Amino acid sequence: QVQLVESGGGLVQAGGSLRLSCTASGRTFSNYAWAWFRQAPGKEREFVAASVWSDDYADSVKGRFTISRDSAGNTVYLQMNSLKSEDTAVYSCAAGPRTMVNPIRVWTEYDYWGQGTQVTVSS
Repeated sequence: QVQLVESGGGLVQAGGSLRLSCTASGRTFSNYAWAWFRQAPGKEREFVAASVWSDDYADSVKGRFTISRDSAGNTVYLQMNSLKSEDTAVYSCAAGPRTMVNPIRVWTEYDYWGQGTQVTVSS
């Protein structure tokens, strides 16, 4: 059974940093695309970052967030720096086969999802 488990969320002051982790089990994810999405209360789920053949970022987080994965390919990270109050949301990781995920910014392209972790940035 495939599972994606996120960790690392929490409460942080504006300007601070957090690192989210998402660890997968149940299969090998070395040839998978990974992405992070977020959803704030009352808003639609939005793309944050993806690691497919290269890395891609939403304009709102470019230069502040970094997506990376471990060498085994089963853990993906989201390093979030210079956090702003508008970054407050539930963050979810997602995975899907690299050759199948297109376009990479659309959440319905991904097969597997974590349960989400809350990130709250206080101003």
